[in-house]
Amino acid sequence: MENLCGANCKECNFRNDCRGCLATKGKPFGGKCIAAEYIKVGGKKAFEMFKQQIIAEFNALHIEGMPKIDSLYCLCGFFVNLEYPLPNGKTVKLLDDKQVYLGTQAPSLFADEDNIERCYGLVAGADFLLVSEYGVNGSDPELIMYKKR
Repeated sequence: MENLCGANCKECNFRNDCRGCLATKGKPFGGKCIAAEYIKVGGKKAFEMFKQQIIAEFNALHIEGMPKIDSLYCLCGFFVNLEYPLPNGKTVKLLDDKQVYLGTQAPSLFADEDNIERCYGLVAGADFLLVSEYGVNGSDPELIMYKKR
């Protein structure tokens, strides 16, 4: 399977129906891939510059308890599209399962009184930043921030 970004697709265990970026013209899961979009227009250098810009934007948020971010990865939407609870008791998903975003997970610098491990999930598209906090395996997610860029 061939790709545009240099990822090792053979190590991907997310989905069996992916045919790679070249065969799907940058839409490996049916939706846009942020890496493919940037690489098709400006090459890998433009994509790397975009990643560094997003990292700087995440770090500039200065969210208490969130460590400094130094890398982002291409993540499939279905993997990071958590259901966030709303005040009315309903839940909402904010991402598209078929798209590929930039993101990472970072351990919270704080532990609560029960010493429960919490993580920050960071996801970016071309036009937004999303930060959430959650427990093991994405349990009890809380939306910390969704910001248009």
